[in-house]
Amino acid sequence: MTKSADISSKRIISLAPENWVKWVTQIPDITATEILDSEFQWISRESDVLIRAQSERYGEFLALNELQLRYKAEMPRRMRAYVALAEEKYNLPVYPVLINILKLSETEIPSSYQSEFAGITARQDYRVINLWEVDANLAFEENLSSLLPFVPILKDGAEESTIQRALQRLRTDENLNQLETVLAFFATFVIDSALVKQIMRWDMAILTESPWYQQILREGEARGEARGIISGIEMDLEIKFGNEGLQLMPQISQITDLEQLKVIQRGVKTVNSLKELRGLITS
Repeated sequence: MTKSADISSKRIISLAPENWVKWVTQIPDITATEILDSEFQWISRESDVLIRAQSERYGEFLALNELQLRYKAEMPRRMRAYVALAEEKYNLPVYPVLINILKLSETEIPSSYQSEFAGITARQDYRVINLWEVDANLAFEENLSSLLPFVPILKDGAEESTIQRALQRLRTDENLNQLETVLAFFATFVIDSALVKQIMRWDMAILTESPWYQQILREGEARGEARGIISGIEMDLEIKFGNEGLQLMPQISQITDLEQLKVIQRGVKTVNSLKELRGLITS
């Protein structure tokens, strides 16, 4: 049986916004009053979920929830921008939270942004929640229904029995049953797809409609294109500069921005020295 579902971050969090903001902020007396428009006219994307909240201790403020399928190195700078734009738009203090869904090896994820230029320092702190560090039992014990779709990638959540328990909980609540798609999607990261299909008892092709699935597909295509460009750069460097040129490859291999890689690839053909090329790599 094919199921359609809105599996956006806003849809998931809106199931129980007050429980969600209590969890992400750790402010026990918080009340969620409204999920706000998080689109800012100065930038081309939305911060995921912006919630107007109230607390006896802190008064009215915004809880900014930024969910990332995979952490990206530019997120600290983006968090600084989102916080400033939300504060400017609504004239309220902001409690920012970065929620990372899938683990990336042992990458250290900072909980602040800081830059300094000409003696002027900019700083933005934010809370980091890595879902793979969150105990799966939390989704069941504290009525955090918004965490149920993520159970397979939570800590100790990859067991078949735990996934089945989460599925049963979703199916017994008419407000949650559409989120089977999300649960199935994340289950495929920890158990065999055939077993996921058996557990869910419906057509796994529906997963291709998931925005997260599409994001992973795009990332895979981008990584493939990047590898091809890097291989071309390596060949051109060896031809033009020999072994000395190849010494730049470890640095170039760390670059993931396709446009920068294309600039470097063109630059290898046009620069007259490795010094000029290093300028393109560090720009």
